[in-house]
Order: sequence, then C-alpha cells, then structure tokens
Amino acid sequence: RKWVVEHKLRTVGCLWLSGIAGSIAYNWSQPHMKTSVKIIHARLHAQALTLAALAGAAVVEYYDHSSGAK
Repeated sequence: RKWVVEHKLRTVGCLWLSGIAGSIAYNWSQPHMKTSVKIIHARLHAQALTLAALAGAAVVEYYDHSSGAK
C-alpha cells in the first residue's frame, strides 16, 4: 500500500498497460471481429480501467489527507 501511495501515476500506468494487454489478448480470441474493432475495444477497456484506477488513487489520497497519514 505504501508503494502505491508513493507511486500513484506509475501504478495507474501499469494498470493501463496490463488492462490494454489483457483486453487485446481477449479480443484477439474473438475470430468474428475486425482488427480495427478489436483495437478500439481494447482501448475502451483500458480507458475504463484507467478511470477506475484514478478514482481509486483519488480515494486513497483523500483518505490519507483526511487521516493525516503521510
């Protein structure tokens, strides 16, 4: 938890990268989709995961700020 608090942007970036890699891997297993649709879906999934990670980082920051923890 301490590392995540100290490296929020790196954590969000890693989540984004793993999200897009996982989404591409999943979408590539769908043979009926065009390649462009697969890439668009992977990007959308990664964006949703990034927004969730940013919201989580904001909650952690708010909690640390309100509790006085550093």
